Amino acid sequence: MRRDRRMATDLERAIAADAQTFDRALTQPQVRDQLERALHKKLSDDTLRSMSKQAHAEAEYWTRYRIGLELIVGVEQPQLRGRRTPGQPAPVDAVPPIVNPENLPPPKPLDTGGYLPVPDRYRILDALGRQENPLDPYNTNTLKGDKPIFGDDWFLSLSGISDTRYEPARVPTGVGAQYTARPTTNSTFGRFGKLLFNQSAIVTVDLFQGDTAFKPPDIEFRFTPVFNYNHLDVGEIGLVNIDPRKGTTRDDAFLGIQEAFVDYHLRNVSQYFDFDSFRVGIQPFNADFRGFLFQDDQLGMRLFGNRDNNRWQYNLAFFQMLEKDTNSGLNSVEQQLRRNYVGVANVFRQDFPVEGFTSQLIYLRNDDGEANEQHYDKNGFLVRPAQIGDNRGYDYHVNYLGYNGDGHFGRINLTTSAYWENGSVSHNQLSLNPSNNGAHVNGFFVAAEPSLDIDFARLRLSGLYASGARNPTSGHLGGFDAVFENPQFAGADTSFFIRQSIPLIGGGGVALNTENGVLADLRSSKGEGESNFNNPGIALAGIGTDFDVLPELRISTNFNYLRFADTASLEALRHQANIPASIGYDLSTAFTYRPLFSQNIIFRVSGSVLLPGNGLKALFNTDGGAKLFGSGNFLYSVLGNVILTY
Repeated sequence: MRRDRRMATDLERAIAADAQTFDRALTQPQVRDQLERALHKKLSDDTLRSMSKQAHAEAEYWTRYRIGLELIVGVEQPQLRGRRTPGQPAPVDAVPPIVNPENLPPPKPLDTGGYLPVPDRYRILDALGRQENPLDPYNTNTLKGDKPIFGDDWFLSLSGISDTRYEPARVPTGVGAQYTARPTTNSTFGRFGKLLFNQSAIVTVDLFQGDTAFKPPDIEFRFTPVFNYNHLDVGEIGLVNIDPRKGTTRDDAFLGIQEAFVDYHLRNVSQYFDFDSFRVGIQPFNADFRGFLFQDDQLGMRLFGNRDNNRWQYNLAFFQMLEKDTNSGLNSVEQQLRRNYVGVANVFRQDFPVEGFTSQLIYLRNDDGEANEQHYDKNGFLVRPAQIGDNRGYDYHVNYLGYNGDGHFGRINLTTSAYWENGSVSHNQLSLNPSNNGAHVNGFFVAAEPSLDIDFARLRLSGLYASGARNPTSGHLGGFDAVFENPQFAGADTSFFIRQSIPLIGGGGVALNTENGVLADLRSSKGEGESNFNNPGIALAGIGTDFDVLPELRISTNFNYLRFADTASLEALRHQANIPASIGYDLSTAFTYRPLFSQNIIFRVSGSVLLPGNGLKALFNTDGGAKLFGSGNFLYSVLGNVILTY
């Protein structure tokens, strides 16, 4: 009772104060200006009088309500028998009820009830005069899916991203067999400089139906086109295009389709809105937590859902690979589909084996039937088959069985991944056997990254091992290769080795590693080439830190040591004996600044240096003992990145 009386008193005082403010606004312009700024609308005299009258009425109501509470409510007064004061009326038997003229009438017997139409909850604020700004992504915005675009439950969400990159680097640059930018030179590798400017404009249109605040959408249509412009400047001719007349610079533009799918909600299976859904079209997919095996936007169909209040999650998916544009890396939907297929089945379990840790089991199969095809990229270079060994193509059928985990054990954060690779290739390009019946594939991969948060800092340790081929000319290949990797690990694209592709042989036609990849897999191209299981493998050990020195500023450092798992395949390809295993030391630092404390504006600057080990020196120091890599005994990469998001 005391709580109700206190509430009534507070409301009476607050509303009475509002009424006095409205009265003063009629005679004092400065008060009226303050009200108009607060309510975001102009207030006429009639509007102010109406608001004042309403406030006075509400204040009077709460006054009567408070007075009624101060009486004895809800109990009968005891009958006063016997003596009473002469001349006074007999006491009443009960306290009279509170009279509230504003209340609703009591329901009638057997009345099924009447319902008044009320606008949907999304438009309640419209009645208060709140203005909507389509350029404001933070407040109510129809273009961001906050209110129905048509009907009662059809929503439209638009998003746009501008991704700008400026990237000077020093990487080994192969010299063409027939021509060079400097006729007086005769080295295998020429000038090591490279300058890349890349601008991407990403637009996502997402149309969906359903009460998404409480359950998944009933149906969703998503379309994401990406326009890319890139400029490349290198130190040698024959790199930007197979035609030497194209020189050392290239400007290119491309429009790719990264998402175009329909997602249909099949059913709910529990009171927690556990569900099954089916998605078909060009869609993103990540086989594990860190993008080690297969992370891409590809054409496919996917059945997915969850159980037990989202503690169990599953995916069943099948993809047929799209060709990639050579210079932008985007999907090239106008080209014929590849004969490369990926099937995936995985299951996640949250809070296993301990609370806060998620475990995943995965089976993935990759089938490629492009042995009899020749594919030239946009710049005129042959990428299928790779130009190594006998230059013949091959089919492969490979199974991956893996375990992945992500979460924490107490204060220790941990991400871990392990894969066993088993299958076959129809032809071994390095085999010395005249019959060459292919090879059996049997490799493995393990990675782990524990970390510890201490106040505003995080300390990370990184370890990774991918097996290499010990007998590259035999019928057994032990090199591990992924379908399409994009690892978020050990510094990711801040690291020189992960960010840059280091050409190896064939005038740079086959690379030691691919861009945005940690594996030393000797591919001709990440997007257009084939998996290669005849590779040296790699081992990585690193330490890194993340410092949140300001809420909007993060500084990250990484120090990695890399070495080949087995150099036998390199020795066979380069006809060079006793190549050491050490790749070198990769040092990098990155600054990430978010001035709005959000992802809407991001500035990122990073720099990395690769100090070559004996293995890298043996591969690239080909000029008889002169200074390695031309102008300096190291490789470097600088990345400037600006991301604007709506």
